[in-house]
Amino acid sequence: MNDNKILQPTTIIIFGATGDLAKRKLFPAFYNLYIDGRMPKGFNIVALGRSENTDEHFKSYIKENLENFSRKKITSQDWAGFQAHITYFQHQLDQESSYEKLQQKLNSLDEIYGMRGNRLFYLSIGPNFVATISNHIKNSSLASDPQKDRIIIEKPFGHDKQSAIELNGLLAETFEEEQIYRIDHYLGKETVQNILAFRFGNSIFEPLWDYKYIESVQITVAEEVGVETRGSFYEQTGALRDMIQNHLLQILCMIAMEPPVSLEAGEIRDRKVDVLKSIRRISPDKVDHYAVRGQYGKGTVNGVEVKGYRQEEGIAPNSNTETFAAVKFYLDNERWQGVPFYVRTGKKMKEKHSYITIQFKPLPHSTFSDSQQHLSANRLIINIQPLMDIRLQFMTKKPGLSLVLKPVEMIFDNFACQEDTPEAYETLLLDALMGDLTLFMRSDQVEEAWDVVKTIQEAWENNKDIFFPNYEAGTWGPKDSFTLVERQGHTWV
Repeated sequence: MNDNKILQPTTIIIFGATGDLAKRKLFPAFYNLYIDGRMPKGFNIVALGRSENTDEHFKSYIKENLENFSRKKITSQDWAGFQAHITYFQHQLDQESSYEKLQQKLNSLDEIYGMRGNRLFYLSIGPNFVATISNHIKNSSLASDPQKDRIIIEKPFGHDKQSAIELNGLLAETFEEEQIYRIDHYLGKETVQNILAFRFGNSIFEPLWDYKYIESVQITVAEEVGVETRGSFYEQTGALRDMIQNHLLQILCMIAMEPPVSLEAGEIRDRKVDVLKSIRRISPDKVDHYAVRGQYGKGTVNGVEVKGYRQEEGIAPNSNTETFAAVKFYLDNERWQGVPFYVRTGKKMKEKHSYITIQFKPLPHSTFSDSQQHLSANRLIINIQPLMDIRLQFMTKKPGLSLVLKPVEMIFDNFACQEDTPEAYETLLLDALMGDLTLFMRSDQVEEAWDVVKTIQEAWENNKDIFFPNYEAGTWGPKDSFTLVERQGHTWV
């Protein structure tokens, strides 16, 4: 959502700068923005870490990671310019004196800018540290200017609705809502952003975007990988919290929202909240009818035998954590009445593939209804990753002397237009630097999203599934997930 706005001098303070997210995503994103000339003319990255370290050693560590994870090639000239903006700062999260020293550091950088610079605090740390850091920032007056100071918080934002409300309240004691950037990297993906342009920039699609023409909507985020080194974290999370409550519901909002009056951040976020409020809440006695959970056992992925979830490092041998979740949602509003929205996500599935499928209703009467020819459904497929394209599937005549129909696709391929596409974190970090909240979640969005899954979450926590594991690694999930869509004559695409 960014443009060429001139950015004010900014100090970026990264809590957890030695962690996995920082090395894989944050520093590569800032480096690529720097190469593209999108960083402020005056900027500094203050990297906070608990252990003693030198600037030289830390910069060497960052350069090594950039060579592995940066979208753009590392050159000596570009690196020399970028590394001059990085400072390592030893910091203890729970010590007031550390924040006082940090304030002195930030004041010294402001003197270099010749003005009070903007401050962007990035909390690349576990959610259990958010309250501690927020309180210390408040006590030390590190973010005393609501117009200049911002904070970015990674998911999970709470672990249920009540904890999200409490966290929102705690952050509100230090920051105004307009200063809080709750980041969901899926909203920074190029194809997801393209949904707005595709829907509201074309007169041929928006008139068809309702229950009169659309039969169903599917959103799938499938992963080949398992929990890898995140076993202990995932045990406390599961697929419902990790993916559906945030990523998939945010994508659903992009698909289902009403046309915004403008592209102003508040207007777009208002429309998303409207969608979340309209999602029909699932009563506790209906959870098994509308939601399916699964856990992978041993199997084969890409020809390699892999172990089951309960054999992964850090996983309890009788774990009841779901690695797969599928839910059927309905929206109780005029546009989407009666249209099922199917969402599913899982680990150790057959392939890595994230996509949205809009399936249109069949014609009420077809010229070819009495023939022997099969008419495939008209579908619009929006591929998020690893493909990045939009495909429209429709029927046409097969070349030849006979009138034989066949399904074809028209494809907009993002890679064909621009091979070197900015990554999601580049988009979102630039928006945060510019003060654009459009792609970030507001407090009421977060709370409504938790409310949507509340009864499912409670039912799964209180009732163990005695059939776990219930799908083999390398497949498309448990059989019950297919039944979920087949009850209404649909199939997973």
